[in-house]
Amino acid sequence: MRLNKYIAKAGIASRRRADELVFAGKVKINGAVVNTPGHNVEEGEVVEVDGIVIRPSNRLIYIILNKPKGYITTASDEKGRPTVMDLVSDIDERLFPVGRLDYNTSGMLIMTNDGDLAYKLTHPKHEVEKTYRARVAGVLSDERVARLRKGVNIGGYVTNPAVVNVIKQMDRSAFVEIKIKEGKNRQIRKMFDAVGNKVVDLERIAIGKIYLGHLMPGHYRRLSVKEIEYLKNI
Repeated sequence: MRLNKYIAKAGIASRRRADELVFAGKVKINGAVVNTPGHNVEEGEVVEVDGIVIRPSNRLIYIILNKPKGYITTASDEKGRPTVMDLVSDIDERLFPVGRLDYNTSGMLIMTNDGDLAYKLTHPKHEVEKTYRARVAGVLSDERVARLRKGVNIGGYVTNPAVVNVIKQMDRSAFVEIKIKEGKNRQIRKMFDAVGNKVVDLERIAIGKIYLGHLMPGHYRRLSVKEIEYLKNI
């Protein structure tokens, strides 16, 4: 099995992140550092990541977590802040988040130990739609909505057309739903900054056709067989 796939199946990280771990020299096979993600792991060989021996899991887990604000979407944090791993500590298998949500962004996060699915859902070519609800400061005019729908420059990158619907406009802020198929760092916040409306609150409510629903913040649920099949067939 290819080394990056071996790491992914052990629930350590997605294949893309596994590549980064290998290139960083954090992976050993039989005690020797290996820097090639495509290296073939033979049966009986001992694989370590950061000094911890890993093995592929035979039990694939798929969950949806409602990430609260104030949690980091990583396995650990050098600043000691809480991570999403703290919210799934009762699950024996190693899981990793599919994609990321900012520290101050809440909402739907898929977590799994299926590296193949994680790779598929995060690869740009698959253009998986994500739906967000945001409260933004100021008046979100028709002209600004039109710009967001067309695509805006967020610092050297022009976003693809987005689906934008204003839910409610108030005197000093607006509630809006926005759907994008990209995943640039802090993209939603940068898009609204580009048109002059600062994001006050942001929540992801759906990935593709799977919705967060009424899941309480900090809680998770397992995906149904139908939902798993849907994600694998995107």
